[in-house]
Amino acid sequence: QVQLVESGGGLVQPGGSLRLACAASGSDFSRNTMGWYRQAPGKQRELVATITSGSYTNYADSVKGRFTISRDNAKNTVYLQMNSLKPEDTAIYTCKANRVRWYEYDYWGQGTQVTVSS
Repeated sequence: QVQLVESGGGLVQPGGSLRLACAASGSDFSRNTMGWYRQAPGKQRELVATITSGSYTNYADSVKGRFTISRDNAKNTVYLQMNSLKPEDTAIYTCKANRVRWYEYDYWGQGTQVTVSS
């Protein structure tokens, strides 16, 4: 069974920090580009950050300078460090493993809730 399981979400005050983790099992994802997405109520899902197998990263403009995506291939885990959190960051955060070849499959996690509020 291939699974991506997110953890680390919760309630935090504006300006606070959280670190999300996405633990993969059932397959080696060291060659896959990994991404974090988020979706707030009533809004479309948006891409937050990606990291390639070579650890090159990209970020949405809204989180640049505040969020950091990283990976630990030995643990088959990808992380999202979120600093200086804003209420606008409130959403369900989900991780994704992008397929390497056309005949492979993308995999999604179940999501973890992040709420930024006073």
